[in-house]
Amino acid sequence: MASSSEFDDPQPSTSTRKAVCPICDKWFPIAEIEQHVDECLTMTHGNDGSPDEQQQQQPASNTPTSSQGPKRNFSIFERSPKPAKRGRNETAPAAPTVTSSAKAEQPIEITSLDTDDEEEAPAASDSQNKKPKMMDPAPAARPAPSCPNATPESNVPLAERVRPSTIEEYVGQEQIIGQNTILRKLFEHDTIPSMILWGPPGCGKTTLANIIANRCKRNVGTLRFAKLSATMAGVAEVKEVVKVAKNESKFNRRTILFMDEIHRFNKQQQDIFLPHVESGTITLIGATTENPSFSLNSALLSRCRVIVLEKHTVDGMMRIMERALPEYKAVMVPASLNNNVPNLSKTSYVPRMLVHEETIRWLAETCDGDARIGLNSLQLALSSAAAPPPSATNGRSFTDTLITVTLEDVREGLKKSHLLYDRKGDQHYDIISALHKSIRASDDNAALYWATRMVASGEDPRYICRRMVRMASEDIGLADANALQVATATLSAVQSVGLPEADCIIAQCAVYLARAPKSREVYEAYKRCRASIDGWKGPMPGVPLHLRNAPTRLMKDLRYGAGYNLLHKDESGLTYMPEGLEDENYFSE
Repeated sequence: MASSSEFDDPQPSTSTRKAVCPICDKWFPIAEIEQHVDECLTMTHGNDGSPDEQQQQQPASNTPTSSQGPKRNFSIFERSPKPAKRGRNETAPAAPTVTSSAKAEQPIEITSLDTDDEEEAPAASDSQNKKPKMMDPAPAARPAPSCPNATPESNVPLAERVRPSTIEEYVGQEQIIGQNTILRKLFEHDTIPSMILWGPPGCGKTTLANIIANRCKRNVGTLRFAKLSATMAGVAEVKEVVKVAKNESKFNRRTILFMDEIHRFNKQQQDIFLPHVESGTITLIGATTENPSFSLNSALLSRCRVIVLEKHTVDGMMRIMERALPEYKAVMVPASLNNNVPNLSKTSYVPRMLVHEETIRWLAETCDGDARIGLNSLQLALSSAAAPPPSATNGRSFTDTLITVTLEDVREGLKKSHLLYDRKGDQHYDIISALHKSIRASDDNAALYWATRMVASGEDPRYICRRMVRMASEDIGLADANALQVATATLSAVQSVGLPEADCIIAQCAVYLARAPKSREVYEAYKRCRASIDGWKGPMPGVPLHLRNAPTRLMKDLRYGAGYNLLHKDESGLTYMPEGLEDENYFSE
């Protein structure tokens, strides 16, 4: 039987369940313990004793000595939903007790005790390991990389790192967002209309939306920005944005919804925008690379203004890439300097690279006006020019450690980017239209260019040949009857040999058609005849009896073919047009 000295305050034998006060270590009934703890804390907090002295005395009172058994504690602040069952005579592990100063000065620590962690902790752990968990301080900033051309955001593409955040930093599209334009004035007054941004990849559609988002962050009291992508979001996400927008409108906050790749929504899904754009619940900004006339709902187009963005010019691309050079501590210098070090006193950082101007221009010329491709190519070029190890720079002057990136260094590693061409999109129809009009105008040089560009872009060569067969009949016609034979022979030859052997065959046919004499007489007459037939009112006129075929006796009895002869129209005395159209002439306007 355990001696009474094993416990300081054994629980009295009574039928009423009691608990120990964690402040004064006295027993009280369960129904009164909470009220007593509050009174005890209030009384203790009003004492003149210093909290620091009480905190210093606390560890000594909680640590068992060699002559004293472990103190049993029944703190209600450390009750677990599933406490471990122990026998009354077993020795309980030391449990932390909350002092009056800790309760008074740091109540948040007590209420945020994590009992689950204490249950998982080993039973043999001491009281210091069971202290209430505190929020860890903010981790110290990581040291900057030792490599001078590496940045903490090196895993983020350069195009994303240098994306402009204000309208003043935006480069290009001067005809839309330049000074004194209507759209620029609307942006400056935060009256952003619903619009569709249509343009090729890398022309600044998403950047323009991010600038609007940053403007909304600066005016959180009146504007709210939501961004979705049709490649990942659906109608349910749009409904959720609209639901929040309706609540925000009660507090006079406008919601601007940016829907990237909006053409990914089919026309039924696009109907979700219609009532909310019309009522002003949301301001829709859609971005698309497809022609809105074919990919977007006509009802949605009537509610939004279509903004057409063009490819970046070479000069615009150079400005964009020059703004990105500080990310790699690089400076653009003229190639005429040769190995001479330019004046770098005006730079706000210590440069580590010198990039020749012709290198930036070559990158700008080969990216096809796509800023994303140009910046990614620049990132690859600068990353490949790795800095020498620190050991290699010991004892060397500053000018010797500068890395020079020349055109020859990047020309072999970076090839010309792909040509922007979509075999089912606008480029497909625009370029074939350019080829047709060049042949019609007898411009053999332009006809060769557009035909070659289609071949280089990966267009189906049979499609090019089929269209040239049409050109031979429509624009050359009877002026050179051999043109149609040349076009059909080209189609047969291309189907026989295929690419790449068929490239010169296509070029030869395009040049021949461009140099051939032109006559649209037959084609224009056909259009007038077709218009006459389509516009005829009433039943179509019948075939004259003398022009009808009479294979049977009955037809001959009905006077089919009666009076027909083989003479020329001027000598036969017959009419060959239907009744009522005898004087119609489609070859004269």
